[in-house]
Amino acid sequence: MNYYVCLHQEGVSNIPKLIEKAYANNYNVVAISINPNTAPFDPHESDPTYPATILNATDWNSKVIFKLSDVNVDSPNVKLREYSKEILLRDIAWAEHLQNIGSVMVRLRGPENTNLAEIVRSKTKGNWFIQVPITNPEIATFEHRKDATEEDISKAEANDPWTWWNKLRFAVKQSPKVKVVVELNDSDRPNMETIRRWLGEPIEAIIIPSSLFVRNRSNYCVLKKEWQVIIGHFISVRANIIISTNPNDKALSQYADYLKKLINENCDTHALNSYENMLEIPLQPLFDNLDSYTYEVFETDPVKYKLYQDAVQAALLDRVSEEEAKKKLTVVMLLGAGRGPIARAILNAAQITNRQVRLYIIEKNPNAIRTLSHMVKTLWTNKDVHIFSKDMRDFSPPELADILVSELLGSFGDNELSPECLDGALKLLKPDGISIPYKSTSYINPLMSVALHQNVCQLASTVPAFDYGYVVLLKNVYHIDEPQALFEFTHPNREDKIDNTRCKVLTFHVKKDCVMHGVGGYFDTHLYKDICLSINPLTHTAGMFSWFPMFFPTHPRTLKEGDTISIKFSRCIDPDKIWYEWQVVNSPEDWELHNKGGTGYNMRL
Repeated sequence: MNYYVCLHQEGVSNIPKLIEKAYANNYNVVAISINPNTAPFDPHESDPTYPATILNATDWNSKVIFKLSDVNVDSPNVKLREYSKEILLRDIAWAEHLQNIGSVMVRLRGPENTNLAEIVRSKTKGNWFIQVPITNPEIATFEHRKDATEEDISKAEANDPWTWWNKLRFAVKQSPKVKVVVELNDSDRPNMETIRRWLGEPIEAIIIPSSLFVRNRSNYCVLKKEWQVIIGHFISVRANIIISTNPNDKALSQYADYLKKLINENCDTHALNSYENMLEIPLQPLFDNLDSYTYEVFETDPVKYKLYQDAVQAALLDRVSEEEAKKKLTVVMLLGAGRGPIARAILNAAQITNRQVRLYIIEKNPNAIRTLSHMVKTLWTNKDVHIFSKDMRDFSPPELADILVSELLGSFGDNELSPECLDGALKLLKPDGISIPYKSTSYINPLMSVALHQNVCQLASTVPAFDYGYVVLLKNVYHIDEPQALFEFTHPNREDKIDNTRCKVLTFHVKKDCVMHGVGGYFDTHLYKDICLSINPLTHTAGMFSWFPMFFPTHPRTLKEGDTISIKFSRCIDPDKIWYEWQVVNSPEDWELHNKGGTGYNMRL
């Protein structure tokens, strides 16, 4: 995504001149009042009325964000309300005349926005940017008021602008054309939980007043460290920048250059950017044969295979002493090899430790077998490697394994059916044999993410989209509470009666007013001893990208600070398939049960 840095200056009516100044100072866009007649008249500017022809159609659409008149269409005063509505509708008509796909910005003044919501719903062209102060502006006025009581301050703090936005969001039916512009201010810096909550919203931009900047020792305009961190969080979820300043400000280029540097420092530019917030149906490698492209994507992970190599290396050293190294053979079975990256890791581990290894590769994908066979003939000619084109559950080995190695983990730990596969492969293992990995744990937590909810809604016309679990690179999300452990599976599982069904209820605490849109799913796995892989946000393995988290949608509901929310999650099994069911079980009434009977998302056996 290409960010834009936008210049906003009040009271400027010469639009071409403002655009020229913005471009000269390294800005991409300008935000201007749609109705300069309401701005203070400046004798140095030209006539504040303007014709459509001062810019061509492309420039109106690509270089200008219109700020609508700051009027109150929800005023309790009838005359003021009607007058305001007349002005706003006139502004919108003019904006639609000038821009066929452009954007307009309007400021929220308080919690009552019923009439504004009606106007927003009726507008069919372009996007609405809803300007919301990050904290209640009334709080800043208390510094200058000696008559303000603690009750006044407490009431103002409770009047959270996020709730203004939230009411409007539901009133406009959560339209994807309605996005939020968060306005920062220099008098009241928000806490980090407030920042994190906004990250789950459809943020178009943040407004940074020039008063946030200070001069450093070189007399250059910079932001204090606290504001750098806050703005960095917004940049990380692709928020654009609007600099608000007065028309006589001489430091415009410094602001733009500084913010573009901050964008470069906080913006991830890796190859996975295109996957952000994109919902994908999880792979089912047990049921489907993966293609070469999918294998190749996994193989580029720089971390996972090194940790597998470390695990095998440690296991070989533990099982075979230095004295036994030349004569004792360790039988390793690789269950599901794909195109061979873990096979290479096993052979590397054997070479590094100087341990004798016989490697059996069991792979059910006949297309992958061709690649593996070629490797045996060309790369592993002097290695003790044997390939079998079999399902591990049906394989009868020439001998039993000392070590079973597998990578059957999906984004939720067990959603590629590693428990069923490894339980079925138990007959391949010696009584004292070990499994790498030996334990996997899934985790869940409640999430707010407008972007993910909108993407689920887009799928709802073709599939029962709210009954699917999705793999997704989470970007614009707010973690309502931290993840908690859900299901655990250990291997080898030598219980007499194996039961891989699971059901658990976990309770989470709501730290801020928010909207729940679904449940995040993660896992970690212990390969050998303390060698772990994790996509749990609290313990994520640095640099590893083989697995994106999962997202299990719910229909959105507003939660209040201090609420508790209990999520019931089940792993269900019948002879043909395995599936998850999820439900918020809160009094006074349970929410909808999702994916009952596996009618949506399920894993085929």
